[in-house]
Amino acid sequence: MELAVHATGLRKRFGPVQAVDGVDLAIAPGEVVAVLGPNGAGKSTTVDLVLGLSVPDEGRVRVFGQTPAQAVQEGRVGAVLQEGALLDDATVGEIVAMVASLHRNPMPVAEALRRAGVADLATRRSTRLSGGQKQRVRFAVALVCDPELLLLDEPTSAMDPVTRRAFWSSMRDFTERGRTVVFATHHLEEAEEYADTVVFFRAGKVIANGPIDQVRKLASGRVISAVVPLSGAALGALPGSAGVEWFGERARIVSHDSDATLRALLARFPKAHDIEVTGVGLDEVFFALTSQEER
Repeated sequence: MELAVHATGLRKRFGPVQAVDGVDLAIAPGEVVAVLGPNGAGKSTTVDLVLGLSVPDEGRVRVFGQTPAQAVQEGRVGAVLQEGALLDDATVGEIVAMVASLHRNPMPVAEALRRAGVADLATRRSTRLSGGQKQRVRFAVALVCDPELLLLDEPTSAMDPVTRRAFWSSMRDFTERGRTVVFATHHLEEAEEYADTVVFFRAGKVIANGPIDQVRKLASGRVISAVVPLSGAALGALPGSAGVEWFGERARIVSHDSDATLRALLARFPKAHDIEVTGVGLDEVFFALTSQEER
């Protein structure tokens, strides 16, 4: 079976900036992959290389065994980019129908609109859409070619929480049909909830790649969350503490030894309450990986 995406040794430079620096990717058909990293890490440039919107300085990328241009031409790839222009003088239905006419075996326009959750906007002109609605229309445009691979670059950046939830509900319908989805996001909770695999980027390189449960193990420890009335308390000095964040009176402590940290916390601050101990999430993994790279 051909890999959905197979990239080897990708490098791309813009002037003095090495945007992508030796990236290797192997994504199997049917996977849902989250691409994570700070701004400027190389996520969007890598997506552009996979789509054929940019040509690598070095390395090679194949989509289902084809060049990106061939895969896109055959309608095997759809994309929702951060900045995709919509025709100002056309309605939503007209825009999606126009894109459908460019493909050999498109999905019915009405179905693409329904799957993207914009069927009620079919007669509305794009100039009268909110930012979140425009993203949903871009999703319909990406779906109408009935792609095997869908690439999403910060797809929910302009969406409110309700619209974001509806978007991912639509995405579940798409992935249940065995299609491949690769999405770049800053929302780590989206990656934890919807992705099978995560790829962490930093400074143009992949610093971690694998199933979420496996990647979580790269950051040891647990997170202790508690309401501590003395919000100025120096919790960073507690045994095992690896970092503290404050949210009002609630402290969030990342600990390498949660038992020792919790005993010391209760001994020094007996009025601490509403205590929760959880495993580390992707944000702790990312901070741990980032600090390792900096060291």
